[in-house]
Amino acid sequence: MHNKSVAELSRELESGKISSVELTQEFLDRIKREDSKYNSFITVTEEQALADARVADEQRASGNATPWTGVPFAHKDIFCTNGVRTTCGSKMLENFVPPYDATVTANFREAGAVCLGKTNMDEFAMGSSNENSYFGAVTNPWGLSEGNKRVPGGSSGGSAAAVAARLIPAATATDTGGSIRQPAALCGVTGLKPTYGRVSRYGMIAFASSLDQGGTMARTAEDNALMLNVMAGFDPKDSTSIDREVPDYTATLNEPLKGLRIGLPREYFSDQLSPTMEQQVRNAVKEYEKLGATVKEVSLPNAKLAIAAYYVIAPAEASANLSRFDGVRYGYRCEDPKDLMDLYTRSRAEGFGEEVKRRILVGTYALSAGYFDAYYLKAQKVRRLIQQDFINAFKEVDVLMSPTTPSPAFIQGEKTSDPVTMYLEDVFTIAINLAGVPAMSVPAGFVDGLPVGLQIIGDYFSEARLLNAAHQFQQVTDWHQREPQ
Repeated sequence: MHNKSVAELSRELESGKISSVELTQEFLDRIKREDSKYNSFITVTEEQALADARVADEQRASGNATPWTGVPFAHKDIFCTNGVRTTCGSKMLENFVPPYDATVTANFREAGAVCLGKTNMDEFAMGSSNENSYFGAVTNPWGLSEGNKRVPGGSSGGSAAAVAARLIPAATATDTGGSIRQPAALCGVTGLKPTYGRVSRYGMIAFASSLDQGGTMARTAEDNALMLNVMAGFDPKDSTSIDREVPDYTATLNEPLKGLRIGLPREYFSDQLSPTMEQQVRNAVKEYEKLGATVKEVSLPNAKLAIAAYYVIAPAEASANLSRFDGVRYGYRCEDPKDLMDLYTRSRAEGFGEEVKRRILVGTYALSAGYFDAYYLKAQKVRRLIQQDFINAFKEVDVLMSPTTPSPAFIQGEKTSDPVTMYLEDVFTIAINLAGVPAMSVPAGFVDGLPVGLQIIGDYFSEARLLNAAHQFQQVTDWHQREPQ
């Protein structure tokens, strides 16, 4: 059963071929047996999962079921879960147990899904390799050999690795600068970052509030559609949530692609992209042409400024958001502080990891008197130009396609000593977050035995179109079905 998609498992449960308890136990056993190789979970909620599975079986028996009733999955450990430890991958929140559910968590609970636990992640979602977790690095299932272990991407690397290793059929994730799409690409799974405001951020621990967006991670586009059906919608608890009708994202999956206009941003097919990576992406685009799509080159002239703007805006917002972790109200507190200043400084110094400290320092500097106009305000102006590039592009085409990452998964430790090189791993994903448009990554081939992702970018609230394009591609290719050995 662990090889089946969410849609297939839902049908198996509906037919009565397997019970939710049996299915949940199978995945729990698999996690217990296999996850020591990947370290993809921080917390496994075995007892609660089996209890929820029993309730789900009762709901199925009574005819009161949704497509998700009894289907196992996992949450990225950034979503608050009532009564379950929520760490955000940090020592600062190592023992934090929220007294409430995030809206995303509550939605899946209401749909009857069975949460098996919380997946590992870069601390406070800051990272591109999932090497920044207080609970240890996550290893990509496609690169396990000793001395050649590969990163799964970050910050949602735990979710991506767990789905790729078939420990779970699906997992929630978040994306601030590519943290769903990049690990999805490196692990050979399908991940979707919705339009900013499409999914509630209430109860999702903040990194950069104007960029963070909850999203989906699964093997297939169809499963991502099923997840988004649960996650999307207006939430009065979230001031950035958009009050807009939510379609059934599965309803248009099978529509033909004849006439779809695809744009290839010339800035994303540059010297930063290796010829072998580019070839895989162009091969995928040819499949779309066979399905009736037309292709043209477009330009995103300000794309080259995205990383510089992002690494001013995101750290600035992180500096403000993480100021609440001061050792006073909740979270880690240093032992035997001498006075209040000692409590603040030692609690933060001991509770945060190196990457988080680096970004807090950069952000605080950018927001300080004398530098706010020179850095933060200018970055926001650049952000507006980047957004306008996408608006102009979507006047010409329906979707944009590009590589998700400049290279396949790299070796653990290879880039940890050079933060700038690490930041460049998000060169093709960051502009999408600055603009707030939706995008997804789908498996599109292999380079040197490692997965390659095709990034599909859409206009605001065009998630249904993206999922349709991804689903049709997956009907004529089998990259998403490949399993790591």
